[in-house]
Amino acid sequence: MSEWKFYGRREQLTDLERMLDRKRWFFAKVTGRRRIGKTTLIQQAMAELGSKLPVFYVQIPDSEPSGVLSAVKDALETFSVPSEKHPRPNDMLQLAKLLEAMAEGGYILILDEFQYFNRKGYEEFCSYLQASVDRLAAKANKVNGGLIVLGSIHTEMVALLEDRTAPLYNRVTDNINLSHLDISSILSILREHSEPTAERLLFLWNLFEGVPKFYRDCFEQDVLAANRKTLLRRIFFESSSPLRSEAENWFLRELRGRYDVVLKFVARNPGRMHKELVHAIREVSGTADTQVGGYLKILVEKFELIERKLPVFAKPEAKRGRYYVTDNFLRSWLAAIGNPVSAIAFRPLDELIHETDKRLMDVEGGSLEKLVGQLYEERSRKGIGDFPITHRVQGFWDKAGTEIDLVAFNETTESIRFGSIKRSPKKLMSDVNNFIQHVDRFLKAMPQYHGWSKQLVGIAPTLDTEQRTFLKTHGILPQDLNDLTAGM
Repeated sequence: MSEWKFYGRREQLTDLERMLDRKRWFFAKVTGRRRIGKTTLIQQAMAELGSKLPVFYVQIPDSEPSGVLSAVKDALETFSVPSEKHPRPNDMLQLAKLLEAMAEGGYILILDEFQYFNRKGYEEFCSYLQASVDRLAAKANKVNGGLIVLGSIHTEMVALLEDRTAPLYNRVTDNINLSHLDISSILSILREHSEPTAERLLFLWNLFEGVPKFYRDCFEQDVLAANRKTLLRRIFFESSSPLRSEAENWFLRELRGRYDVVLKFVARNPGRMHKELVHAIREVSGTADTQVGGYLKILVEKFELIERKLPVFAKPEAKRGRYYVTDNFLRSWLAAIGNPVSAIAFRPLDELIHETDKRLMDVEGGSLEKLVGQLYEERSRKGIGDFPITHRVQGFWDKAGTEIDLVAFNETTESIRFGSIKRSPKKLMSDVNNFIQHVDRFLKAMPQYHGWSKQLVGIAPTLDTEQRTFLKTHGILPQDLNDLTAGM
């Protein structure tokens, strides 16, 4: 079996290496969802530079100051930091001074889950840390060490480091945000450790999107090339499965049970509008709880676990927004995996895995639309697509019932492409006339595009020769995932 490598992230890696190579004080912020590879990125940058500087890493717990101090003391022992040179801290002022002394002594300090310092009770520590950071910045050229703070809740990191009233405002010297691996990187993983078939790409991307840790879990369990049910069994359903409790430990724990109903309903009913969601959730929960709208707002704005999508060309204040769970893994867990996993002790395992696989196929319909949109954007960015775009690829819907899965346009050439995207090729074929009618309704509603070049495309995971011929006879360009990943 070939070895696991470091995939993608070249731009962020270059930024980090440049920062580490400056050999002067830095205060860097690295943000991104949990498991996205923040710590691995830093390790890779230091390895490629061959850095000899000592490293100190601690994961900040979501606890009282005493718990943080305990975690710091444990980490000091783990990294063999000499106590005679760096005494163990007994309060938050001593912690700030310890970090200052270690940075001045050449340490690269890495504080993971830094957002927990935005909790009540840490205001004084942030002020102490500000004073330490300011002293280090004042003699930046004489300080070889630096501070890297990692955070997985974006809004709380912003509150700590970017709010004008925050003690640490305007102190960050370097800012790196890690999003999911691009499709090219995922294809590289599949080429080296599996087969990059359209079916496998959709199955894995629907589960893991671009989270490298999850693909590595599959690699280490030797199931990246396995069939669907074998992978599901090994990764989620066995006692030693690496992702059996992932969602509970790293997503839902943060919510403390307050938003479960809203989050689960959106995962299982994607594309609902605000009024529909509030009404339906109240019906399901059997209560007229007025906090549903407030919970939805928090899940969108604070935790960024739900996103509100608007139809293409819509203004930001438009009221036709639809709500979706942002993260593929969390959506798949809530909509298809979580309940069967919780029933392991009570039902036959094969039956549960079969049920999970069936539910995942339903979830893959929405994921396919998201995947195709990302492929269009990525191909356009790399200059290898057959349709360069000048606007984010989105769907379109209106009050008249018009529904189009994909609308991409190029203002330079005044070209517009409409796409029908279906998980089932048979459904794509049967929906042809309906698709054409929806495009006609769109053009009637949007007369400004009447003179533009119009293209229709039908997309499914795979299309055979007969299906391609059928689409072409209706004036529709056939595309499948093999077409859209060619050259990547």
